[in-house]
Amino acid sequence: MSIHLGRELDKLKDMMLEMTATVEASVRKAMAAVDERNLEAARLVIEQDHAIDMMENAIEEECLKILALQQPVATDLRYVITCMKMNNDLERIGDLAVNIAERVGAVCNIPQDLIPEDFAAMADRSQEMLRLGLEALINRDAALARQVLTQDDAVDQLNRTIHKKIYKLIHKKPKKAQYFIHLLSVSRYLERIADYATNIAEDVIYLVEGQIVRHRSGIIVATPVAEEGEDDWATVPDPEE
Repeated sequence: MSIHLGRELDKLKDMMLEMTATVEASVRKAMAAVDERNLEAARLVIEQDHAIDMMENAIEEECLKILALQQPVATDLRYVITCMKMNNDLERIGDLAVNIAERVGAVCNIPQDLIPEDFAAMADRSQEMLRLGLEALINRDAALARQVLTQDDAVDQLNRTIHKKIYKLIHKKPKKAQYFIHLLSVSRYLERIADYATNIAEDVIYLVEGQIVRHRSGIIVATPVAEEGEDDWATVPDPEE
């Protein structure tokens, strides 16, 4: 690795760290605004979205610059590609935090005792998945990333449970149907955050091990080639098939 490439990669890493910290904070603040029925806190989350958008643009430009001018190979190339993919996912998570914040006003009109208990569990699980996924990225920890993957089904199940309970509440209290629909939206946004956290975890595994685990029908493994520092890719069947 050249000195200049090393500096550019260090710069990209710092930019990604700032992006991950900002997005995680945005999600946390959005859910706190829902829990506390705090419209001012929700407004701050919405205002923060522009900064996240600008970070996404800057990271994308930095990745493209490295690819065009430095022509990284092997692990360095994998890192830049992974950053580009995660950058998009992080921006989408920021958008979902804004969507949640925009529903705070409506949720304020739902008595606390009418909000399903599963909602808090889902919010905690989704945020935990995001936190662990980002921690796995920072530490390049594939084992931790796999822990994230195991939690996605539980979040999906909580989302389905919440939907069933809210549909029943809409029938019982049709005058509050509009507010309950906003609560359904928040549940859906949390489920999407968990999905993006799963994407990030899958990308961490690709970054660390060179394996694409997103498609379960096959596993992509790296095989050594004669020229040092480059990877040749081969697909092998899934052993469980």
